[in-house]
Amino acid sequence: MTKKYIIKNYTDLANPILGTKIISCSDEFFAPAKRLINPLKPIFKENVFDNHGKWMDGWETRRRRSPGFDFVIIKLGNPGKIKTVDINTSFFNGNQPEYAQLEGCYSNNDNIKNIKWTKIIKKQKIKPNSSNLFKSQNSKTFTHIKLNIFPDGGVARLRLFGNIDLSLHKFLKNKNFDLASIVNGSEILACSDEHFGNANNLILPGKSINMGNGWETRRRRGKGFDWVLIKLGYPGTIDYFEIGTHFFKGNYPDNFSIQAFSNNKKINITSLIKNSNKWVTLISNHKLKANSNIRIKNTKYMNKNFNFIKLNIYPDGGISRFRVFGKV
Repeated sequence: MTKKYIIKNYTDLANPILGTKIISCSDEFFAPAKRLINPLKPIFKENVFDNHGKWMDGWETRRRRSPGFDFVIIKLGNPGKIKTVDINTSFFNGNQPEYAQLEGCYSNNDNIKNIKWTKIIKKQKIKPNSSNLFKSQNSKTFTHIKLNIFPDGGVARLRLFGNIDLSLHKFLKNKNFDLASIVNGSEILACSDEHFGNANNLILPGKSINMGNGWETRRRRGKGFDWVLIKLGYPGTIDYFEIGTHFFKGNYPDNFSIQAFSNNKKINITSLIKNSNKWVTLISNHKLKANSNIRIKNTKYMNKNFNFIKLNIYPDGGISRFRVFGKV
C-alpha cells in the first residue's frame, strides 16, 4: 500500500443491513433482483448452471423481444441523499445492459404506482465487467429508487453512496443511543488499513455475521498501530463504549484506546488525521478478548460534546463492531 492511510467518507444507502429491500422488478428470469444489493463483492462460479441457464451473481433479465426496457424498484431502509452511483457489471460481459438510468421518489408508503419519478442520473452508456460510476444530478431526499436498464441484461451490484437524511430523525431527550451507528448518520472518514475487512462494517447495525463482516487490518511487521476515524452524525456526550471481536479468535487486537475531538467548522480530512494524535484520550490501553463483546464506561470529559472519535488498536487485527452510546 503506497498511502499512509485510506480516506473513505461514504454510506451505501442500498445496503440491506440498513433495511433496504427490493419491492418489484420487471423481470428476473436469469438471476434474482435481490442479489443486486448484496453488500459482498460479486463472484463468478465457473461452469455452474441452474434451471434457467448460467448462474450469475447479480440481477439478470431475459433477452427482450418487444419494445420497452427492464427495471427494478428499491425501497431504502433510511431515506437519504445520493451523491454517487455505482452500476457494477462485474462478470457481465456481452450480457450487460447497453444503457442505464436511475430515478427516485419520496413516499411515506410503497403505493408508488402512479408516482412521479425524479431523475438522479440520466441515461448513460454502460461498460461490461466494470464499475460504472456516475455523479448524482439531484440533491433531494429519496425513499424509493428505480433502476432502468435498456433494453435488458445483467447488473451485478448497485451501490448508492450518499448520506442518511438526519432531519427526519427524532430522539428522546436524555436517552442513550448509539452515536456511532451508520443509521444515525455516522461515517468512517479514514483508517490506517483495511486489508481483510472494510472499516465501514464497524458501525453497521446488528451483530456481525462472520469474520469478513468486520474491520480487519493486515499483520503489522513494523512499529506503530492501526486506527479508524469516525465522524458522529450527532455531537453528543458519551456514557459508554461497546467493542466487539466476534469471530476474531486468533487475530483480534491485543488492546485498544479511544480518543475524541470536537469541531464544528469545516476541516480538511488530511489535517484532521494529522492532528488526531493530540485529541483527548477517553480510554487508554484496555485489553481485548477473543470472539467477545466488552462494555466500558467513559469516566473522562463526561459533560463535553464530541463529534469525532478515533479508535486505535494495538498492534493490528480485527474488530467486528464499535458502539458509542451517549446523548445528543
